[in-house]
Amino acid sequence: MTQLCNSNPRADGFHMPSEWAAHTRTWMLWPERTDNWRLGAKPAQKAYVAVAEAISRFEPLTMGVNQGQFQNARGLLPPQVRVVELSNNDAWMRDCGPTFVVNGSGEVRLVDWVFNAWGGLKGGLYFPWDLDDLVARKVADLEGVDRYRAPLVLEGGSIHVDGEGTLLTTEECLLNENRNPEFTKEEIEQYLMDYTGVSKVVWLGAGVYNDETNGHVDNIACFLRPGLVALTWTDDHNDPQYPISKDAFERLGKALDAKGRRLEVLKIHQPDPVIIAAEEADGVDAVDGTQPRQPGARMAASYINFYLCNGGAILPTFNDPHDEPARATLQKAMPDRKVVGVPAREILLGGGNVHCITQQQPKG
Repeated sequence: MTQLCNSNPRADGFHMPSEWAAHTRTWMLWPERTDNWRLGAKPAQKAYVAVAEAISRFEPLTMGVNQGQFQNARGLLPPQVRVVELSNNDAWMRDCGPTFVVNGSGEVRLVDWVFNAWGGLKGGLYFPWDLDDLVARKVADLEGVDRYRAPLVLEGGSIHVDGEGTLLTTEECLLNENRNPEFTKEEIEQYLMDYTGVSKVVWLGAGVYNDETNGHVDNIACFLRPGLVALTWTDDHNDPQYPISKDAFERLGKALDAKGRRLEVLKIHQPDPVIIAAEEADGVDAVDGTQPRQPGARMAASYINFYLCNGGAILPTFNDPHDEPARATLQKAMPDRKVVGVPAREILLGGGNVHCITQQQPKG
């Protein structure tokens, strides 16, 4: 029987490990919302299958599905993927799902953050989100691990850790009035330390241009290893992303990590602007309370939104000239793992990418 812990991970000797630490499995959720995914979510489901197939070559994967989609998902997914009924509002496991924490004795627990669909009634992306807010609790029961309920609205994509005490995040997201307006920056930082076990928070300013998550860090910057951060970049001074990435580069250059090291920054050039086509926008159902897709709008495409699994890295690609240079640069920086590209436009059309739809469960 799983328990709700009344303390916090840091007090109990737990911490959030790095994404490159060994995993027990990966978790995903199955897309089906016709007011977010075009053409009845069929193209998105094929993209999710491609991601699941790629990950399952490296480690076990569990796909959570709503009851009405079980047979469809089971039929489309490869047999090595575990499919379980796990009711949800939409398919963003990184953000509504748990953050797993471990201790020195090999025990695994999880953090159950408060989820409000990226802003609640002040700019949130859909309503209701009650099923999503229960996902972490259900995962705890499925895996038989104890959980902490954090008193903080937070999505998993808004934080990234190096496993050695340093956490990356953005002011645009965590200081947004639609997340935790009752807390100061210092109070939010303390909660981050208490619930992930870090001792140093490095604040970037904003996230990727037009990111509807209010600037999740996992789309603009991430650790590749302690002391090395990958950053989305453009050399075009007229691109609206340029001042954002330049500010992040300068902040990272001035920062010290928890071990007192200067951070090295690896620039990964962004894809050319990815624009929503009219037929793509027209394929999404118009529903009150859901953010519409507008033809001609620029999406927040980034190669930083990749996922590290056991021995692999799953990289979003966009049929873009920058795809292969991004893959090659990351492969050189991570020679101990295989970087695999997957076509990700259909995931991006839903508002995120490969990292946003996955969540790692570390080994103890």
